[in-house]
Order: sequence, then structure tokens, then C-alpha cells
Amino acid sequence: MVYCAWDGEEPGLIGSTEWVEQHAEELQKKAVVYINSDENGRGYLEAGGSHALEPMMNEVARDVTDPETHISILDRRHSRELVNAADNGRLGKALLQKKGFSLGALGSGSDYSPFLQHLGIPCFNIGFGGESSGGEYHSIYDSYDDFRRFKDPSFQYGVTLARTAGRITLRMADATVLPFDFRAFFHTVSGYANELIGLVDQMRETTALTNQVLKENHYGYAADPTVQLAPPAAKAEVPFLSWSSLQNALTLLEAATTRLSDSLSHSHLTGSRADLVNQALYRAEQQLLSDNGLPRRPWYRHSIYAPGFYTGYGVKTLPGIREAIEQRNWKEAQEQIEVDAAVLRKFAGYLGSIAF
Repeated sequence: MVYCAWDGEEPGLIGSTEWVEQHAEELQKKAVVYINSDENGRGYLEAGGSHALEPMMNEVARDVTDPETHISILDRRHSRELVNAADNGRLGKALLQKKGFSLGALGSGSDYSPFLQHLGIPCFNIGFGGESSGGEYHSIYDSYDDFRRFKDPSFQYGVTLARTAGRITLRMADATVLPFDFRAFFHTVSGYANELIGLVDQMRETTALTNQVLKENHYGYAADPTVQLAPPAAKAEVPFLSWSSLQNALTLLEAATTRLSDSLSHSHLTGSRADLVNQALYRAEQQLLSDNGLPRRPWYRHSIYAPGFYTGYGVKTLPGIREAIEQRNWKEAQEQIEVDAAVLRKFAGYLGSIAF
């Protein structure tokens, strides 16, 4: 079962939270992927989604032609990334060596949210943009005439979006073995974990420096004596968190994803055996749901992706850990490290149990 949705559906149709909750059991049993598109205009491919499907998304982007430049939408996106990184030597060099692009992580703001973050169903959110105006979204100016005059006058990118979503749909529907590659997921989550470890180390250094500057009254000496401004308050020192359980879980996950990839590449599955393996593959993301959900937000159960508590639609990755760190709630941060480590251990065990 492959679902597709475009923004603008009325409540009660596919994509509404109520509908998803009402059909949760059937969706978790049968839904392979949910493909969403919200806004579309002229420009470059914008894509986010479940990272185990990132290699497949790159293959699709390689096979769709951009209507303005007549190169693939993959190559055009890559060119834009290189131009934007031209002033950053290290990033630019890395992009030159990179063959494909990375899917963005999904926060919220559209109909994929209940599928992914409540039920653990793999999702895509795709569209084109960057060369058309905005600001009319969900207003009285969000009209056919506005689209025809300003957004995509020739409707070429509407066709390109349909070709992109259509290829994803057909690839998922017709595959003998579904194109999930959990090695891509492992590399993505490992990167998130390293980001958080670096974030805590940076906060520790910054906090120690700020407190020393306060202690030696440098704020007072540097202040304008004619302006009554108080210096910032000293902050509690940043403790050393234990990351070992999360790192060990990631080691298990790396081994499990490598073994699974090797098994899939050497197998010749057909019939009922292929059906069983495919069911295990598309239900795998459900193993990333935590039983209690995020702190103070139990509806959001995905341990890897969630909209930020204070950022609206903006995504937070490894959200339980990340938001606790940002709020300097060190006790909760350590608790969430253990929660996510347990989820990833379970996920690695699940992938390792897929029988061929």
C-alpha cells in the first residue's frame, strides 16, 4: 500500500491526523510508504524523508530531467549546492566528491507528520522551489492565477513533480524486494549522535569561559557606565554525559545493517518469501517508536525525528536528547540517551532477525 497526498485535502481524507489515528492498525500493517507534497514551484528538487530510502531517492532523481536545464534534477540540485558552498572550502570540497544528495529530516507542517512521527511509517516530502515567489501560502492569494503568473507559468514543474512522485510510487509498488537500505539510516543517525556529543563539549567550553569572564568582572569593566545593564547570570557547569550506551547501540546497528545489506544483495527472493521479507522491511521504521513518546509530548513517538517543542515546524533530530541538552536539563538528557540507545538496540535486533 503506497499512499500519495497533495496539500489541500479536506479533513477526513488521507493525511489528516484524525484519519491516520482511526486507521492506525491497518496502516501499520499494510502501508509501505507515504509520499507527500505540499508546495511546488520553479527550481530545484527539495526532498526530505526516511533515510533508509535515501539511496532510492537518489536513483529516482538521477532519472528525472529538469525542464529548464535538461540535466537530471539530481545534477541540478548538486550544482546549486556547490554554488552555495563556494565560499566554504571544506564543504565545497566534500560536495565535489559527493555522488548524491542527503534527504532532509522531517519535522512537521504537513500531512506526513502523523504517518511518520506517530505510527512510524516511512515517508517522503517532495517538491520544487527556489526560483518562484512565496508568501501567499494558505491565503486568499493562493490561487490558480497566482500559480500561472508567478509560481510555475508553464506548469513544467508540476509535471516534473508528478514524474518524480510517480517513479517513487512505481519503484516501491513494483519492486521484488523493497529498496530500503538501512546503512544510509545508520550513517545519518551516527552523524546526529556525533553532532550532539560535539554540542555538549562546545557548551561546556563556552559555559566555563563565560563564567570566568563574569568572575573576573570583565562585563563590568567593558560596560558603558552611563547605561544601567546587568551582566548575564552565571550558568551551572556542563557535566560530562555518558554516551557509551548510545555508541554501543550504534555499533550493533552498523553491523546489523551491513549484514542485512549483504543478505539482500545475495538473495534471490520470490513469492511468499519475498512478501515476508518486504513486510519486515517496511515495518522496520515502527521499531524506532518509543513506548512513552517524547517528554511532555507523548503523541510524538519517533525517537529520531520530531518537530521542535519551541521551533514550530522545524525538525529536531534525536529530539529527546537534543532538546534536553538545549534546555540544560542534564538529568533528562542522560535519561533520553538511554531511551534512544534501547530503541536502537531493539532496531538492530529487528533487522538482524529478518529471515531469508
